[in-house]
Amino acid sequence: MRDAGVATMTGVRVRGASVTSGEPVTRRAGVAAVAVAGAIALAAPLVMAWEGDGDRIGYLDVVRVPTACWGHTGSGVVVGRRYDAAQCRVWLNDDLRRHADGVARCLTVDLPPQSFAAFVSFAYNVGVDGFCRSQVRRRANAGNLAGACAALSDWVYAGRPARRLQGLVNRRAAERRLCERGLWL
Repeated sequence: MRDAGVATMTGVRVRGASVTSGEPVTRRAGVAAVAVAGAIALAAPLVMAWEGDGDRIGYLDVVRVPTACWGHTGSGVVVGRRYDAAQCRVWLNDDLRRHADGVARCLTVDLPPQSFAAFVSFAYNVGVDGFCRSQVRRRANAGNLAGACAALSDWVYAGRPARRLQGLVNRRAAERRLCERGLWL
């Protein structure tokens, strides 16, 4: 088994790799961080496509969570407040890094960057805890990447009571396509 933080030609060992840890960058950890950053670059357009159009006015999303920009949530979001484009970009970059780090902590296997990027987009939507408790993560860690990609399609319900949302069906189909691109490496 390779050491944590070692990138390979077909994937990256993401366990222990972090783009936000502030730890000294060794050659191996630096290569892994670059690979994680590349996966974030793959995830960003997907997240931006499904997390609104960069709406700069805070609003309540479909499950009534205060949200702004590209799906940013948290105590800093005020419904009705206008945010500038620079703030939206900062939040998107920070949120993507935080979700990528969380996904990486839950994985114990090498993954192709496309599959990792799909999992980051998924976690951006359902939360890192949701990803870490999911069948998606369990199947990936068991070495069943095709099954993990397929399990993304199960996550199409939201709200209370839970209802099937076409937007989530479409998003999961896009995430699954990106995830499965990693199967062919």
